[in-house]
Amino acid sequence: MPAKGLYAITPDRPYGKGELLSATASALRGGAVVLQYRRKTVTPEEARREIEDLLPLCEKHGAILIVNDDIQLALITGAHGVHLGREDGDYQQLLSAPDRRFLIGISCYDSLASARTAAASGVDYVAFGSVFPSSTKPAAVQCPHAVLRAARQELHCPIVAIGGITPDNAKQVVDAGAHFVAAIDGIFAAPDIEESAARYARIFTS
Repeated sequence: MPAKGLYAITPDRPYGKGELLSATASALRGGAVVLQYRRKTVTPEEARREIEDLLPLCEKHGAILIVNDDIQLALITGAHGVHLGREDGDYQQLLSAPDRRFLIGISCYDSLASARTAAASGVDYVAFGSVFPSSTKPAAVQCPHAVLRAARQELHCPIVAIGGITPDNAKQVVDAGAHFVAAIDGIFAAPDIEESAARYARIFTS
């Protein structure tokens, strides 16, 4: 897992042949260091093909590829890790596997207690959000910045913030304690994907 940076999440919208790969390449050139594959509306076979195309692209740019929700899909494609929510499987069992070779990230929403448990168990990162109102998940629980500040003081694992983060408000989240800012539309809905990703990435180098 990188130390900090932009955590890009693929949008769940229709793409023509090669379009997802092209859009992702732009985000990686702009400076994304983690890519989460999150495509709820494609078939399992399409998902597998897309991940197998994205994986070498990520590796070319030195980025990590994380699969959302699906442990088996992460394993069969050789992705670098999996991201799990509260209903996506038993991460404790995954962590205890003697041959574990992939990263595990956990959604903790607005719960510092959940993050404490996950961090103590040995997960590779914890994610909080939504830190701002989000068009992707308008009903998502809101996570105060105070939770990020407390997590940064207490936890010894990377912290990802997600939800409504734009290039204009991302610095607030980093200043509150996030090591990573995650974005979907802020990157992939921008007129210039590479430049938008670069605007996020510059926050971590300024």
